[in-house]
Amino acid sequence: MKTKYVPLAQYCRDYMSYLGVAKTERRSYAESVRLLKAKGFRELSSFAKLKAGDRVYRGYEDRTLMAAVIGRKKISEAGLKVVGGHTDAPRLDLKPRPLYEKGGVVYFDCHVYGGIKKYQWLTLPLALYGTVVRKDGTKVQVAVGDEPGDPVFMISDILPHLGKDQASKTRDEFFPAEDLDVIAWSTSGNADDGKKKKSKDGLVAYLKKTYKIDEADLLSAELEIVPAGMPRYLGLDKALIAGYGHDDRVCSFAGLHALIDAAGEIPDRTASILMCDKEEIGSMGSTGMQSSFFENTVAELIERQERNARDILVRRALEMSTMLSADVTAAADPHFPDVDSTGNEARLHKGVAASKYTGGTSKGGASDCGPEFIAEIRRIMEKDGVMWQMAELGKMEKGGGGTISQYMARFGMKVLDMGTPMWNMHAPWEIVSANDCWQTYRAYSAYLRS
Repeated sequence: MKTKYVPLAQYCRDYMSYLGVAKTERRSYAESVRLLKAKGFRELSSFAKLKAGDRVYRGYEDRTLMAAVIGRKKISEAGLKVVGGHTDAPRLDLKPRPLYEKGGVVYFDCHVYGGIKKYQWLTLPLALYGTVVRKDGTKVQVAVGDEPGDPVFMISDILPHLGKDQASKTRDEFFPAEDLDVIAWSTSGNADDGKKKKSKDGLVAYLKKTYKIDEADLLSAELEIVPAGMPRYLGLDKALIAGYGHDDRVCSFAGLHALIDAAGEIPDRTASILMCDKEEIGSMGSTGMQSSFFENTVAELIERQERNARDILVRRALEMSTMLSADVTAAADPHFPDVDSTGNEARLHKGVAASKYTGGTSKGGASDCGPEFIAEIRRIMEKDGVMWQMAELGKMEKGGGGTISQYMARFGMKVLDMGTPMWNMHAPWEIVSANDCWQTYRAYSAYLRS
């Protein structure tokens, strides 16, 4: 019997709503936990003993999340099925000391996060999101730029009438990364004693009044500049979706939705998802997939199943596990045919795309999935009528990229990259096909419930 799915139109509405909320990895985490709790998932630490059918999740630092529906077979004996994506996206981060004034204008001094084309961030409406932690540990949430009536932020650029010198430079030279600073404030403030103050003093006073924070509190803050605006349908046929952060929230949300769908059944093998952080900067740090978060969580699951999380049991479980590395890939763009691997490129509206390997010219950094697991995925997709395609990331010697697959394959598990094709990858506004979004969800659902 074929798997039942949420209809395409409803799924895309749910996804666009999620994407509009999940502007940062912390907001993605919070919204994902909210959706999981609404479907009966509970924090792993609340379980003394796990049994088949239990719905659990474990988070770390409000940024990385793993959730699972416990299967009939012990994890130590059968491993897990995993759909793993990431929720961070390219952006601009405020530096630890972000405020400076020049010519009466106050700027946010920013640092690039992830791979971007710098010019794409100029003259766009931008929003500010993040968390400020005071010395006493209390947190202040900041979200400015997307609500009706909110101001936006912007990076200015020189007018074409005076841009002769700029035009003579290369794309990477004409706007240095250190100049990607955001206009935050442009008027002077007045002290209580009536004395005129600098523009920066006006902004600092505003922060004190509005958020009860001072400039020193910005030292312990995580503030991000992202594009302002909600996801929108693109084109009169509404077949495309434009939005910020499709890479990789389009796949992470598909995995989340697929697991929630699977929660009404008891699987043979435990079905699980990963929504991780830091992929865009190499999966480093305590919340990236080069950390021990995944292994630690699997050990916690086994301990609550068997009261015995010996290292060998964890290692066996990891080696027996399988995974769909849920990350986007490039779709062929008619404007740029010279980078396509002819006959092996992904195309919009043709369904979710599987990639046997990623990496660059020589497959550097790829896990290179074996044909046995690919054949298994083929059977699952075709049995459920999922529209899918096999693809690679462009021609050799044109560039390359990677996913978290290599960090998961190191456990010995079988891993295949499978995600949504897209245009404008890593741009402030990325483009995906509504049908491909839906087919990605269907693919993950079929895999978890097979």
